[in-house]
Amino acid sequence: MQPKVIVWDDKRLRDILKIFADDTRLHLFRLLNEREYAVGELAAAVALTEPTVSHHLARLREVGLVTLRMAGNSRYYTVNAVGLGHFKRLVAEVEKLPPPVESTPSDDTWIDTLDWATPEDRETLREFTHSGRLTNLPRQQKRLMPILRWLASKFEVDRLYTEREINAILKDAYAHDFVSLRRDLVDFKYLRREANGTKYWATGKQD
Repeated sequence: MQPKVIVWDDKRLRDILKIFADDTRLHLFRLLNEREYAVGELAAAVALTEPTVSHHLARLREVGLVTLRMAGNSRYYTVNAVGLGHFKRLVAEVEKLPPPVESTPSDDTWIDTLDWATPEDRETLREFTHSGRLTNLPRQQKRLMPILRWLASKFEVDRLYTEREINAILKDAYAHDFVSLRRDLVDFKYLRREANGTKYWATGKQD
């Protein structure tokens, strides 16, 4: 019998632990775990400027620990329960899993079929995917864009989707934080949605 192959998400765990190594981010996360805060409220609570707080929040959001809600020009943040739950599972696995035997080689042939992808785009997709599924999200917005464009290609233009259908497609690519990905696709206009959030559609955006 072949030994069981175990793929650990060690990089994601390291990224989250690095985020928590900063006292300010840890303090902000504890506040957000209590309730939703506007950026200005958080800045006052930790005695820092709003741009500085926004930078720390962006780092927390990059690893899926925090979600953003826009209300007009105001930004509201709260803890992402899905991302926090995944972090807890990663920590628990450190104790209960045996050392990894080997990783399954990634099938990256699909990346070479993307005619829109630049060499840099392909490098990003190879780094952050494993056999067509996301393993993590980049911190830089520039590197996030080819990932969003690839995800947007999974949706048919001129077809209406329910939020459940959108979530199902994104979960298949990245179950850890599909909610943030859905919001990013809307924020960067790869997807649009009705005002009540019941229907979504792909815009066919090409850049």
